[in-house]
Amino acid sequence: MKARDGPAIAVIVSTYERPDALDAVLRRLAVQTYRRFEIVVADDGSGPDTRELIERHAEETGLDLRHVRQEDRGYRLAAIRNKAAAATERPYLIFLDGDCLVRPDYVERHAWLAEPGHFVHGSRVRLDPGLSRFATGRESAAIERWSAPRWLGEWLRGRVDRFTPLLRLPLGPLRRASPRRWQGVKGCNLALWRSDFLAVNGFDEGFEGWGFEDNDLIVRLIRNGARRKEGRYAVPVLHLWHESRPPDPASRERFERRLRSDTVRAERGIDG
Repeated sequence: MKARDGPAIAVIVSTYERPDALDAVLRRLAVQTYRRFEIVVADDGSGPDTRELIERHAEETGLDLRHVRQEDRGYRLAAIRNKAAAATERPYLIFLDGDCLVRPDYVERHAWLAEPGHFVHGSRVRLDPGLSRFATGRESAAIERWSAPRWLGEWLRGRVDRFTPLLRLPLGPLRRASPRRWQGVKGCNLALWRSDFLAVNGFDEGFEGWGFEDNDLIVRLIRNGARRKEGRYAVPVLHLWHESRPPDPASRERFERRLRSDTVRAERGIDG
């Protein structure tokens, strides 16, 4: 599978005060097989360590790398993702969390899956704290290159929550089997056309607590005619461990109101 003639891509990496994880993510992006992409780090208010890390990566790796930061005023992921998307003119966007490690052909396979009128939802495998520490170590083996039997062993030892997403399976038409299903889509591994993103005014910046800003975006994309395409068994990510948090009640309520409405464009979105 080659996608050398695929779209020019912006990988938008969201981060907040976790430079060790961001360092591990940028190291994986520096060795991608597909080169027609730039990186925009969407920084929700991190301190100087993150800025210095990004500057070092840009200097040492030659990555096409930009840093878009906003003031730290609480959890405002929707807003910083919009700012990052506004900072690029690339026609295809991949939203990737700054604690999600990727394989060397991650961008290439997203380019291969890109299809007009569709967004692509990729899967994730969550690592336990010990494996996460190993994965972020500068001298660690590249765990994203481990074989399927190795991942099966890690799952049997309870170090990952599942391993099947790391398999490579040709789903063919099954990738379009649920074109209007919004459930289960996560913004940590999501790709879509910038034109579709702009048509719905991007993320709704009214979501300021944790959760549901990605679900809201997908609901509005589908209402506007975009269709879901599965990226499972093609573009998995390895999600580093962090403390889980409950969804913000105000965000949940806002999303439930959205489901009862027919809204397509975000009230406070990228046009701001």
